[in-house]
Amino acid sequence: MAQPENLLYSKEHEWVKIDGDTGTVGITDYAQHSLGDIVYVELPKVGAQVSQSGNVGVVESVKAVSDLFTPVSGEVTEVNAALENDAAAVNRDPYGEGWLFKLKLKDGGETASLLSPADYEKISAEG
Repeated sequence: MAQPENLLYSKEHEWVKIDGDTGTVGITDYAQHSLGDIVYVELPKVGAQVSQSGNVGVVESVKAVSDLFTPVSGEVTEVNAALENDAAAVNRDPYGEGWLFKLKLKDGGETASLLSPADYEKISAEG
């Protein structure tokens, strides 16, 4: 699957959409497909200070429990509360209704260490 061009990616299979000083974070299609049917998502708390590549939660599927990492640092400003009742939205639409949380960016320069869609495509193809 081609990666959306308006996002940046981490090697841990998270994506971030940058809009000014706000980042919206989710997991990639590759990640949700590898996990299988997602049944539960533990998200960071609003107001939490998170650090780039830090563990911020858990994604649980019928196959595995996987740590959730943040691709950028900042303060969590919003979580996708709809996932409490419908974690499967991450499987259906990982780049849309399955987003996980939003944060106010601490350091916009951190995005330089993230992967472009083409670069992410190469590492996800390698498995």
